[in-house]
Amino acid sequence: MTARTKNRVCLWYDGTAEDAATFYASVFPDTHVTEVTRSPTDYPDGKTGDVITVEFSVMGIECIGLNGGPSFPHSEAFSFQVETLTQEETDRYWNAIVDNGGAESMCGWCKDKWGLSWQITPKALSDALTDPDRAAAKRAMEAMMTMRKIDIAAIEAAFSGASA
Repeated sequence: MTARTKNRVCLWYDGTAEDAATFYASVFPDTHVTEVTRSPTDYPDGKTGDVITVEFSVMGIECIGLNGGPSFPHSEAFSFQVETLTQEETDRYWNAIVDNGGAESMCGWCKDKWGLSWQITPKALSDALTDPDRAAAKRAMEAMMTMRKIDIAAIEAAFSGASA
């Protein structure tokens, strides 16, 4: 048995926890699938031998994917927020999620094909929104409100008062 933390994020999937965890491990650094548990008996939404749980980490956050069936789909009430440092990193994560069956949303949010929400948030945006110059922060926020994937150059231009 492996040592586990006392508190992990449990994510409910409809039979696809292993696929999701494997995908996350292919996209994000410091992300690993650590254990797959198969059911020892039939259960309401599966059979003996089906994958029932998948233990994995997402960028160092320990998670367990539970194949619990279709009763509880993911919603925006839970999301992973991933801080990025460059436009290349922002594009890489965003495109990996959206281009593999996901969907774009607004203000740096997107959903993966399993319905889990992700905020791909450049540090430049967070820095702009928390800057003591509230007029500059307002311009950055107004620019962000028009975006799906965050464009760092446009955020920086809005923050400085220049046009992108």
